[in-house]
Amino acid sequence: MTVSPFDHPLLSALVGDEEAARHFSVEADIGAMISFERALAEAEAECGVIPREAGAAIVKALASFRPDTAELRGGVAKDGVVVPELVRQIKATVGGQFGEFVHFGATSQDVIDTSLVLRLRQAIDHTGLLLSENIVRLANLEQECGSRALMGMTRMQPAIPITVADRIVSWRAPLERHQQRLTEQSGRLLVVQFGGAAGTLDKLGDKAPAVRAALAAKLGLSDAPQWHCQRDALAEFASWLSLVTGSLGKFGQDIALMAQAGTDIRLYGGGGSSAMPHKQNPVKAEALVALARFNALQLSGMHQALVHEQERSGAAWTLEWLILPQMVVATAAALRLAAELAGQIESLGH
Repeated sequence: MTVSPFDHPLLSALVGDEEAARHFSVEADIGAMISFERALAEAEAECGVIPREAGAAIVKALASFRPDTAELRGGVAKDGVVVPELVRQIKATVGGQFGEFVHFGATSQDVIDTSLVLRLRQAIDHTGLLLSENIVRLANLEQECGSRALMGMTRMQPAIPITVADRIVSWRAPLERHQQRLTEQSGRLLVVQFGGAAGTLDKLGDKAPAVRAALAAKLGLSDAPQWHCQRDALAEFASWLSLVTGSLGKFGQDIALMAQAGTDIRLYGGGGSSAMPHKQNPVKAEALVALARFNALQLSGMHQALVHEQERSGAAWTLEWLILPQMVVATAAALRLAAELAGQIESLGH
């Protein structure tokens, strides 16, 4: 039983994407948090913040560390975040004189936000490939059918004759711009989070910048000042997700309208009807419209999550957890469906 259609055993076949969802699994999250703790111990040992022996002991312990997820769940219920219980378990595993150096100078938000960024990087790679596939499929469709005639429609009324290429460019060009936007945004989004208790890295003193830079390098992220209560990069990414699904929704809406008329397009593999066996419903096109509207609604929530109180907000932060993963999966699903839909077009225009 699930309350989300994105991981529902049945509905996820339409609106889900297993690869995108995998990056928001508990295994992926814990794995990324452990990567943070390992890289932090290595960076602090190299910079002389903790003893080298302590860094080596932490790295060795983490190599075989398997957390008790039932205890982690209990920790979240009590603390609101998983990190205090996770750190407690890591310290117990390291043991001895070196346990106290686990998570030194960091705060829970450093671990959770960096885990999110590490997983978003993989999700972005996946959606980027899907986006490229859609652009290629539309370009191929334009090459095959672009010179054919269509009736241009303005305000859903016949206007003047156009070519198929004229309509396809309205589907393809925005996707190409989204590629450019993603490249521009990634430099602001894929950065380490490391600020300590109140964003000042007070326990690290003058070695703080060096540790943060080393931590970022070990994780393959860019170095940046802490952004605990500055969530604009995440909101910008959410806007990008909504832009992508909005553009794909326009594609889906156009295909559904053309299929309704039945004269301008020939599709294969449409959805069946339990009551009318003759029907070929444009299921993928309809799903693209629904996913576009879903992300547009969620975007307002991500903008609400920009409002953090002082140096950290528990409420706004939690809101992000509820929204952003679903937006990522919705976008990946839309990209998958759009590519499949483009492949189902047998003929376009006259």
